[in-house]
Amino acid sequence: MKTRVFIWFALLMLPVMLRASDGKYAVSGISPVLRMNANAVVRLEELKFEIKSTREAVQTNHYVITVFNENGDRWAELSEYYDNLRSINTVEGLLYDAYGLLVKKVKKKDMQDLSGASQGTFVDDSRVKFHSFYQRVYPYTVEYTVEIVHKSTLFFPMWAPRAGSGISVEKSSLAVVSPAGYEFRYKAFLYNGEPVVSTEKNARTTTWSVTNQPAIIREPFSPLWHEIATVVILGPTDFQVDSYKGNMTSWKDFGKFVYSLKAGRDQLPDNIKQTVHQLTDGLSDPKQKISSLYEYMQKHTRYIGVQLGIGGWQPFDAKYVASNGYGDCKALVNYMYSLLKEAGIVSYYTLVRAGKSSAYITSEFPSQQFNHVILCVPLQKDTVWLECTSQTLPAGYLGDFTAGRSALLVDEAGGQLIRTPSYGIRDNLQQRRIKATLEENGTLLVKANTNYGGLQQDNIHDLINNLSRDKVKEYLHQELDFATYDVLQFDYKEKKTATPVIDESLEISVSNYATITGKRVFIIPNVMTRSYQKLIADSTRRYDIQLGMEYTDIDTVEIQIPAGYETEALPADVLLNTAFGNYQSSARIKEGKIYYYRRMEQAGGRFPAADYPQLVKFYETIYKADRARIVLIRK
Repeated sequence: MKTRVFIWFALLMLPVMLRASDGKYAVSGISPVLRMNANAVVRLEELKFEIKSTREAVQTNHYVITVFNENGDRWAELSEYYDNLRSINTVEGLLYDAYGLLVKKVKKKDMQDLSGASQGTFVDDSRVKFHSFYQRVYPYTVEYTVEIVHKSTLFFPMWAPRAGSGISVEKSSLAVVSPAGYEFRYKAFLYNGEPVVSTEKNARTTTWSVTNQPAIIREPFSPLWHEIATVVILGPTDFQVDSYKGNMTSWKDFGKFVYSLKAGRDQLPDNIKQTVHQLTDGLSDPKQKISSLYEYMQKHTRYIGVQLGIGGWQPFDAKYVASNGYGDCKALVNYMYSLLKEAGIVSYYTLVRAGKSSAYITSEFPSQQFNHVILCVPLQKDTVWLECTSQTLPAGYLGDFTAGRSALLVDEAGGQLIRTPSYGIRDNLQQRRIKATLEENGTLLVKANTNYGGLQQDNIHDLINNLSRDKVKEYLHQELDFATYDVLQFDYKEKKTATPVIDESLEISVSNYATITGKRVFIIPNVMTRSYQKLIADSTRRYDIQLGMEYTDIDTVEIQIPAGYETEALPADVLLNTAFGNYQSSARIKEGKIYYYRRMEQAGGRFPAADYPQLVKFYETIYKADRARIVLIRK
């Protein structure tokens, strides 16, 4: 009997005993302040970067993260790439339960080894070590330790303790160990004080650290992350990649290094030289020569990434592209450069940070911040920009992938930061004309002709140049904002000018577009262009407002209504003139037709946080006006 009582008592006390022996990463030890608004918390992060020489460095990442819910699962995944310039020496992962007790341990051999090749890449020696514990019992904690050997010092790590919204930090540190006499560079954002510097033997250690940083909730239209949270970026002075040496103290010096990678790689085969002269010798206008050679390149090459060894930075020579008919952005730019050179036209290899949301370059801190190459062709009164990876864009147009940002123009003398062209509120014009007929049963038969200009045509351009007609129709059947509709006819025509325009013609049948209730018909005159921007009022807005692309939308709508109806109610005219943009809408009925006009001008730029209530009101007014109804009543 005593034995049974003891066993029962031991089982009863087991959770208490387990809690009494909680591990050091028990969730109970996390401060309530760090749990607020957090999907995960960094319990400990220790990032160490030890510079051995100008061509070798060792990086050690040790971090512990507790995940509270499924929105924090991504922080518990490990993903480390490696190639012939970056190898993973050791990697280990540990999984703990809510009490901080070890559940599972994995080594390098237990992790997935995946190809690092991105879509469109043909040959790539990079690979990725990936691991997820796929734990779905919350909360849980993961711990990873990774040692990476860099066989180049071109790429230094970045330190961002709070790497995104919804994650808080208990303790995080960055330590850079550099040999005596070697000067690395850094720039800190929102870091209080200066790093701690210590010297031991022939090495100097520079350390940044933070503790107890609560989670940040990203506000709508907020500034870049380094304006919100602590970030430290690093860069070398002298560095080496393979046998190529460089210096990054200035953009000019960095440009010299980039130029050395492409020097002497512009020799064309004789048959291609002959083709260049056949295409251009009869032309007197340099722009025509550029367009002719650009179109030739587009027809005879295609983009395929070839990322082998230093090929990730060094372009394959012009003969390689001519022979194979493909290349990555560096190789294609170098090939186009070579074609223009043969025609007597000077152009410049230009590095850029491409992407719709990754345009920012820290201009005051020379470092490797680029991921793409384009070609700059300066003329006497103009500059022509060429996106050499595209087989369909017109000469002179960049699109939102590379427009409106700093870029590094490279020549023999070095590099200089310049700006790529921006497309403004008049360039990015969408102009739509609709003629429609409302049937007795509420069906609306629509004929819409739309001109998309500048950045507004980018998505349509990709759609019609990359998809079959059947796929385009499938897309239209999914994307238009109607509950039930059928696309009866569609057609697209491109005008390939320096600021391109696409003309779209659509015929659509929209079932139950109008709501019929007894004698009344309710219809929204704004058929196709409606704002979906709705913001939640926030009197405690912390950060400035950063509005993006500028554009103009103009809609002119004419709707034939069934006979026997008269107007019972019309929406009020709306006219807004604000720093954020302008808006105008009006609806009239005349001789059995609805006439609707809408004009929306969206401004870009930066505004103080105090203006946020006005921005909320601006979008709220537009949202309601775009959905305002006309009420018709049967006579």
